Parts: sequence; structure tokens; C-alpha cells
Amino acid sequence: MDKGKWLRAGERIDDLQCGGYELIQQPERFCFGVDAVLLAHYATIKEGDRVLDLGTGTGVIPILQCARNKRASFVGLEIQEDSADMASRSVSMNGLNDRIQIVNGDIKEVASLFDAASFQVVTSNPPYMVKGDGLINGTEPKTIARHEILCTLNDVVSAASRMLKQNGRFYMIHKPFRLPEIISVMLSYHIEPKELRMVHPYVDKEPSMVLIGGVKGGRPRMKVAPPLILYKDKQIYSDEVYRIYNK
Repeated sequence: MDKGKWLRAGERIDDLQCGGYELIQQPERFCFGVDAVLLAHYATIKEGDRVLDLGTGTGVIPILQCARNKRASFVGLEIQEDSADMASRSVSMNGLNDRIQIVNGDIKEVASLFDAASFQVVTSNPPYMVKGDGLINGTEPKTIARHEILCTLNDVVSAASRMLKQNGRFYMIHKPFRLPEIISVMLSYHIEPKELRMVHPYVDKEPSMVLIGGVKGGRPRMKVAPPLILYKDKQIYSDEVYRIYNK
């Protein structure tokens, strides 16, 4: 198959090394990182689930989850038109149109895009930095992906709560320094934090990311899992991360 027909100027096709799937990316815009891979693996998807990925970017999380969950369906919501277009082409290139739908739209307008309480699972790898914090990248798509310019933590959790069925599951990856705010916002929208796992770059370093899961209308009780260590040596992933990458 001539895969070049799927590409636009400046784009490339990357092998996801999972289920034989590939992803169209534009390095000048934004490329997915290990955080997307960890979240796709972390979220529990059951047979027959309908899953919404908020801020799907180029669709990497739904595509990775398709490889692991053969009987679930996925919707990826993305506000940036170019990213949504790349995601749609990746879905078509992988022959997944019957399982993944990409929607170009705003998280803040989710109520007008989908029926309320119509998903069993919502995932999100949202912008981590509050607008004005950290170094601002001059490339707008990268800035939007990393900073709360077009949506905030509150927007993401509010949308998740609205879209989830009762007892539906919400999974997110974020930064540990915002954990008190994350838990507070989740509780304010009736999503009970149920599980948490810190992600450390090395065993002797403080965590750089946090994986968190919650249940809409769930009862209070949270499980804290053992830490996930990314690297066992410089540029060498830990055994667990290699397993997550299916290597």
C-alpha cells in the first residue's frame, strides 16, 4: 500500500509498535510522548465500552487502546483542526473507521457535541501548565498542547463528568504539583478519585507525572499503587515500561 497518499507536507508516519498500527505526525507541531502511552495502558477498558478521549491530538490514545481492546469503540475530541485531520487520516490508514470517530470540536462545548452520560470511560492527557506558567514555546500547537490556553483542568473534568454514565470511569495523566487541585476539581464534579500512581523518571528521583483514575458517583476509597519507574539507567527504560511498549 502506498502510505504516502495519507501524508501532507512536513508529516511522517511513525510505527506505534502495537497491533501493527501507525500514526501520522508533524514534528513541527507536536509529537506524542511517553505520557500518552502510559495513559493508554493505564485506563481500564472493558468489552463493549464506549470511550471518549478529550484533547486527543493526533489520536494516539484511541489507536493504542484499539490494539488492546478489540470490542470497545472510541471517540477522540480535538479542537485543533490540523491535529484532528491527522488523527482522522491515521484512523483511516489503520482501517479503524468502524471503531474510532474523530471529532473536531471544543471540550467546553462538549454538551452540544454528544449526549450526556453516553460514555462508560473518559480519558484525557490535558495541558499540564497553567497559562502563564513555565516556558512558552513559540510554536502555537505545542503551546496549546502544554499550556491551558484553550481549556483548563476544570474544563476537562467538567466535560468528563457530563459525558460519563453513573459509575463511569475517568482516567488522566498530569503533573504531581497540581494533585491537590486535581482531586479537589474531581470531587467538585462528583468524580471520586479511586486510584493513583506516581511516575518517576528514576528510582531515586521525585515523580514527574501522576496517573489518576476516578469513578463518577463512586464511594470514597482510594488505592495508591506502587510507583512506576521510567528508566533503570540513562536512556534505558525499566522492564515495566518495556512491557507497556510491548517490547
